[in-house]
Amino acid sequence: MAKVKVNVEEAPEEERSSLLEATRKVLLASMGAVALAQDELENFVNKLVERGEIAEQDGKKLVRDVMEKRRKEAKKTEDELEKRMEDLLGRMNVPTKSDIEALSAKITTLSKKVDELKKQE
Repeated sequence: MAKVKVNVEEAPEEERSSLLEATRKVLLASMGAVALAQDELENFVNKLVERGEIAEQDGKKLVRDVMEKRRKEAKKTEDELEKRMEDLLGRMNVPTKSDIEALSAKITTLSKKVDELKKQE
């Protein structure tokens, strides 16, 4: 009977912890910056409306347009960050979810074959 050995190298715990902590800090700072920018934009537009420099309806449309553009840019940035994280994890030999699922499927298949062979003995 053949034995199957799976060896997956992992990044040291320190590297994973510091990477996750740095990523967490960047994401929290980004979220704070976005919230602050939205507040500042709304305040600025409200002042323009109060001064009569733009109509209220135009001000609301401007805020919506800017926020939509920000949302699209955030999605683009999120996609790029995800790609870079996947590349980094790949270089660190950290298995992806799909790698683990593929290994689980292979193990299940092999286990069934072993069980069938045991029944034939």
